[in-house]
Amino acid sequence: MFYREAGDFKTSYVDDGQTFPIRFDRYRYYVVLAVAFLVVPFIVGDYLANAILLPFLIYAIAAIGLNILTGYCGQVSLGTGGFMAVGAYACYKLMTAFPEVSMFIHVILAGGVTALVGVLFGLPSLRIKGFYLAVATLAAQFFLVWLFNRVPWFYNHSASGQISAPERTVFGIAVTGPNTEAWATYLFCLIFCLATGLIAKNLTRGTLGRSWMAIRDMDIAAEIIGVNPLRAKLTAFAVSSFFVGIAGALFFAVYLGAVEVGEVFGIQKSFLVLFMIIIGGLGSMFGSFAGAAFLVLLPVVLKLVGVNLLGFPTDIVAHLQLIIVGSLIVVFLILEPHGIAQLWNVTREKLRLWPFPH
Repeated sequence: MFYREAGDFKTSYVDDGQTFPIRFDRYRYYVVLAVAFLVVPFIVGDYLANAILLPFLIYAIAAIGLNILTGYCGQVSLGTGGFMAVGAYACYKLMTAFPEVSMFIHVILAGGVTALVGVLFGLPSLRIKGFYLAVATLAAQFFLVWLFNRVPWFYNHSASGQISAPERTVFGIAVTGPNTEAWATYLFCLIFCLATGLIAKNLTRGTLGRSWMAIRDMDIAAEIIGVNPLRAKLTAFAVSSFFVGIAGALFFAVYLGAVEVGEVFGIQKSFLVLFMIIIGGLGSMFGSFAGAAFLVLLPVVLKLVGVNLLGFPTDIVAHLQLIIVGSLIVVFLILEPHGIAQLWNVTREKLRLWPFPH
């Protein structure tokens, strides 16, 4: 059998409650981490980092945040782009106001500011849900973009209205600004992606995560058995916005370097992250990574195949990408609502039994 569990025994509740209780899963996880930290930094180039790795790591963080809110807690949100903008502008103000502070602290504090804003806009979830909550978060998206466009204090009264990340270093190595190395920005984002993934995984497996899932499945029954809906919903908004704010800060400071809020953090960004968790799998950490990887790799693969190999016009390939994404969303919602994560779970179950028929 490819997927080995034979001889994997547990002798304590601590062993059985591990994040990866199956030995094969743990080894696979360690191998992936070893390759990511010890191999990729030595082979990564500017194209690989900017076209694939950095967008994947940053979008994975944003997808984890939205999945906590929508997939685990059942609170529909269309304001992800606006909350990413909060993280970006908070990081910019902190970088310019406190240049001596570590960049790690700036990104974390930007996430904290976004968490406070997320809780503020999450208050309506105590009274409304479903479509009406989606409209409320959509209003937050448009309001935040308008605010950052109209108040000059947020972009330090720049004539262009654009914010640009000043150069900052970590242990003497530039991670923002024009003089960055591909491996440095990759490792900086990888550390945050790993940390947020581990924190989210453990939160969803604990008491807080179970309260989120109880609210998602049936909020009235959850309240009857003792789950506090106020605490559950607001903590989901806070944690989700914290991760999304970190993603926005990294997207601005490390990946792009300069942004204009209406173009970069518009409503299309909210839908993009939402599509990631729909295709990857709602209520699944693996689904957040799978959805981010799919939608980051899809345009690159289509460009290589459609433009470079087949010679199609660029606009045709761009429209083809929209058709593929839209079709996949419909197919997954109808045939497999749990997305790529469920397809992997089914494949894993098949591998556990192969070559036996049952």
